[in-house]
Amino acid sequence: MFYWFLKTIVIGPIIKLLFRPWVEGEENIPEEGAAIFASNHLSFSDSIFLPLVVSRRVTFLAKSDYFTGRGIKGRLTAAFFKGVGQLPVDRSGGKASNAALSSGLKVLRRGDLLGIYPEGTRSPDGRLYRGRTGVARMALEGKVTVIPVAMIGTDKAQPTGKVIPRIMRVGVRVGKPLDFSRYEGMEDDRFVLRSITDEIMYELMLLSGQEYVDMYATSMKDRLVSAARAKARELQEAAKPGSAAPELEEALDAAEGKARPSADADPTPTSSEPVDDDGDGPVVAAV
Repeated sequence: MFYWFLKTIVIGPIIKLLFRPWVEGEENIPEEGAAIFASNHLSFSDSIFLPLVVSRRVTFLAKSDYFTGRGIKGRLTAAFFKGVGQLPVDRSGGKASNAALSSGLKVLRRGDLLGIYPEGTRSPDGRLYRGRTGVARMALEGKVTVIPVAMIGTDKAQPTGKVIPRIMRVGVRVGKPLDFSRYEGMEDDRFVLRSITDEIMYELMLLSGQEYVDMYATSMKDRLVSAARAKARELQEAAKPGSAAPELEEALDAAEGKARPSADADPTPTSSEPVDDDGDGPVVAAV
């Protein structure tokens, strides 16, 4: 009930008025039945604009941190996510990995729409990164189609770290459903899962027009953080006593905590999901 209240009465009308989101390929959205929306991930606001242009309810998996926050902000965040029916996912790893998969499958078995970001986290530079194979496993186990969705311009409307968005038009481009029923019963074959995931990412590349990078976005984020810290150390070593270099190092320490998947403000579980075929991190992305 709260989901529809926010979407149709409170937040939805305001966002539509301000951002005038456009949508292409609306005919590819199923009117009924379960399906997975596999989207590129440019901004936190992706999880707002995508459900807004879909008449049916879209459920995302949300990291459990959003449900356990402290203080006024934490309580408000928890109330919001609970109110819109998002599902908390434990990021601790181990058995929690299967819990993430099970949570998504429950949504699909209800005949609902599930939103997933195969990249596992927001793109650090606007490019499209290698997908995690959880989306393929869910599609096979849930016996559902995957609908590729490209978010357009959301990174410019709300860049990472910006709380107040820039008022501008954003878009959603919906591709044709991808049917992987030919692989039924092969959800434990890592080569099949990788093949399916790569096919999904290829469609996302075509829809979004993004440059594709054959590495994980989390790995790129780690590289950027390491480079920034190395630069800070260089400046600090060359700095005179009393200079701002120590403050710069301190600022980078804080930035590192935000940039790493374990503490990123990104609504995407990073260690609570099944390990992919390369053994590197999560395979299911969520809010």
